Amino acid sequence: MKNFKYILLIIGLLIGTLIGYFISQSNINSSADLHIESSADQHWTCSMHPQIDLPEFGPCPICGMDLIPMDNSSDGLDANQFKMTENAMALANIETTTVGESEISSEGGLVLTGKISENEKGNALQTAHFAGRIEKLYISSTGETVKRGQLLALIYSPELVSTQGELLTALEMKNSQPNLYNAVRTKLKLWKLSESQINKIESSKKVITDFPVYANVSGVVTEKMVDQGNHVKEGEGLFKIANLSTVWANFDAYEKQLSAIKKGDKISITTNANPNEEILATISFIDPVLNSSTRTVTVRAVLNNKNGTLKPGMFVQGVLESNSTNTESSTVVSVPKSAVLWTGKRSVVYVKQEGDEAIFEMREVTLGNELNSNYEVLSGLMNGEEVVTNGTFTVDAAAQLSGKRSMMNQDKDASNEEETNEDAVTVIEVDKKFKQQLGAAVIPYIKLKDALVKSDAMDAIKNIQLFESALDKIDMSLLNTDAHTIFMKAVSEIKKYSEEIKHNKEIDLQRAAFGNLNKDLLNVINTFGIEMPNNKPVYLDFCPMADNNKGSYWLSFDKEINNPYFGDAMLRCGEIKKTFTN
Repeated sequence: MKNFKYILLIIGLLIGTLIGYFISQSNINSSADLHIESSADQHWTCSMHPQIDLPEFGPCPICGMDLIPMDNSSDGLDANQFKMTENAMALANIETTTVGESEISSEGGLVLTGKISENEKGNALQTAHFAGRIEKLYISSTGETVKRGQLLALIYSPELVSTQGELLTALEMKNSQPNLYNAVRTKLKLWKLSESQINKIESSKKVITDFPVYANVSGVVTEKMVDQGNHVKEGEGLFKIANLSTVWANFDAYEKQLSAIKKGDKISITTNANPNEEILATISFIDPVLNSSTRTVTVRAVLNNKNGTLKPGMFVQGVLESNSTNTESSTVVSVPKSAVLWTGKRSVVYVKQEGDEAIFEMREVTLGNELNSNYEVLSGLMNGEEVVTNGTFTVDAAAQLSGKRSMMNQDKDASNEEETNEDAVTVIEVDKKFKQQLGAAVIPYIKLKDALVKSDAMDAIKNIQLFESALDKIDMSLLNTDAHTIFMKAVSEIKKYSEEIKHNKEIDLQRAAFGNLNKDLLNVINTFGIEMPNNKPVYLDFCPMADNNKGSYWLSFDKEINNPYFGDAMLRCGEIKKTFTN
């Protein structure tokens, strides 16, 4: 009886195994059929990361969200147009708003935006009046306040020591050779020695070896140009000093606004730091030359800053008091600020075309004044058109994926080759830690540049590996979804060229890949910004002869040009185009 139970149990297990086998085979076959159908007819993407293009359904490799079907039906559309599925729009939370007209009353005055800058009339360069070695420096950093007559440095000057000896010798022959005596005193005065200093040398009959340098003006040190122990030449700059007791408020006015602005007009100014405090000033200068790139003219007012609350670089807004007795209202086309993507010199929006299908068109617009939460649109949009106001970065990424023009890949004319890529990127505010991590990656990059300058291919390979490692250490969680998408796309391109450098031992091939890598790296830096240790400035250099006379850029810590594209052949070919600072 017991054996019979075991026999039944074994038979049951065998039957269960056979049933399970046939069911699994059926599932595998049907899954394979589904896979074949999906592979042949459909690709899949991510609503949050539209650069993803996979042949099978599954989770997004970046964010883990379920992939959605990719819409490839963009035939017949313009180069600036592309189509998105309704499902993709819903998942990406894309919202649109109809462009409307805003009412502006002339009674309220014209609104201008601008920045605080140093009053150039108060700037001074503190120079060394004699050549020598700086023995002691009493100014340790920029930003320090100095007063006229304050001791700045002690300089040992062999020439000055020798002339003092001549003075003491001439002093003994003062009665017999007065002309010689007077000539030596005059020579010392030409080196800015005061009468009291010369008299002190004569009375003590001792030569001063470390001679003091005193401040010629009062103000704030804006640039420290030397360090202790440096040798300086006669007339060489030591410090740049700015008198910030008065500052300039520089505003940008568009062509169409100039007729309403005159020198002497009153303007009410507020700063972002103190928005509730109004500063009344007068327009003192209107630039006679129009900036052809921005189509604006600089309008300036001089502001009192004895309390030091106005800092150069601050953003300000000015409301120009209207002198017109006509207070009738006028209307202008306006667009919400969230709809605008800034690409350096250009501004673009995405316009949803009329109809049932979700077709979007990238449109370049010219903006005017700020109107609360909107911008005045001078050209590029018409009243009643529908623009994307939420999810604009996602829409732009979808345009890139569709192979259409976007803010990241607009066609550029050959005449714009010397631009620094600022007009091909948008500026995104990110966490300070991210900027610091990006700055840390710049350090091995510049060592790579130095290796190319020395034509050392093996050292270039070593440093490109360090650069890749630094990029991998950047914390992506510090970025939001849109910024994450842009950064990942750029890094993918950077690594494509870094691999070329890493796997080539020919210096010319490394240099060619380095030039391509720079384009994407500069896009990243212009987009997110960098912060370097100890506020170290980074210089953007340009050589017009690199890349077959098309021109190429590179980054450097040195003001002196060291060309990585030609090395010793044309080491000094190039110029500084820009300085990145924290």
